[in-house]
Amino acid sequence: METTSPLVVLTLDEQRYALPLSAVERVVRTVEVTPLPNAPDIIAGVVNVQGQIIPVADIRKRFRLPAREITLSDQLIIAHTSRRPVTLVVDAVIGVVECAEQDITAAEAIVPGTEYVKGVAKLKDGMILIHDLNSFLSLEEAQSLEDAMENA
Repeated sequence: METTSPLVVLTLDEQRYALPLSAVERVVRTVEVTPLPNAPDIIAGVVNVQGQIIPVADIRKRFRLPAREITLSDQLIIAHTSRRPVTLVVDAVIGVVECAEQDITAAEAIVPGTEYVKGVAKLKDGMILIHDLNSFLSLEEAQSLEDAMENA
């Protein structure tokens, strides 16, 4: 029997990316992001989601995409790393696709040392980079974020 991995497909500047469905809690409409003093550069601020304060990571910076203001049409993905919940601002969430395990190539097999990318999924309509949330923040950034959240 063929094993599959459900992936949440999202877009940033017309490029498709994915997150493992198991890492995604939910998708919500954009809300106001409150700046977080002393947070790492990759953190855009925090949002209040049903009483829980969650940091907002700027995924555009991580993938070296052009910076732009958050718009009302953007969506927020509430996801979790092995250490904490995190919010990602994306242009759009397209949906969930099932990808056969044999159609996923580990990023290390393509380009050794690839940060933030877990693998590449080959779908009928093209390839999608699968994002690795657990490597999204460096140890220094994670500690800096913890400090900023505690002192906020």
